[in-house]
Amino acid sequence: MSLEEEFLGKIKEDENIIHKVIGLYVDHAEDRRDLYQEILLQAWRSFKNFKGNSKFSTWLYKVSLNTVLSFKKKERPSQNLDDAMMEGTRVGGSKKENHEVLYYLIKRLDEVDRMLMTLHLDGYSNPEIAEITGMSNNHVGVKIHRLKSKIVDQFKKYTNGYS
Repeated sequence: MSLEEEFLGKIKEDENIIHKVIGLYVDHAEDRRDLYQEILLQAWRSFKNFKGNSKFSTWLYKVSLNTVLSFKKKERPSQNLDDAMMEGTRVGGSKKENHEVLYYLIKRLDEVDRMLMTLHLDGYSNPEIAEITGMSNNHVGVKIHRLKSKIVDQFKKYTNGYS
């Protein structure tokens, strides 16, 4: 199997990671398409350096996050459509609505906290998150614990009719 075939096979297996990271940081469809292509390009450029010391999905997450965060630094400020969408929305208790509120609350976190919660919810262990982010394992654990409490409190406010 050629290097290109191996790369494409691995990307196909973990493509959802790219879409998830982009969806959490970018609202406009055109920017999402551009970022998807940029992530693929960055991943391909550095694939020859992937040694397999971590899972491919962990490595791809790191490449995706770094690419998206670089894009966000260059991006001009834009109106937050999520705030407008959620204004006045109250959770009726359905799984879909609860999921939307959770997604909204995570998107409102700063970039680092959003990244930590996303990795945690995707099932990455604290040591894996530490590897991706460059933080210490203890710091990751403390941050995730605090973020969970914060999100639960905010979620309760939404479910009780407060925004």
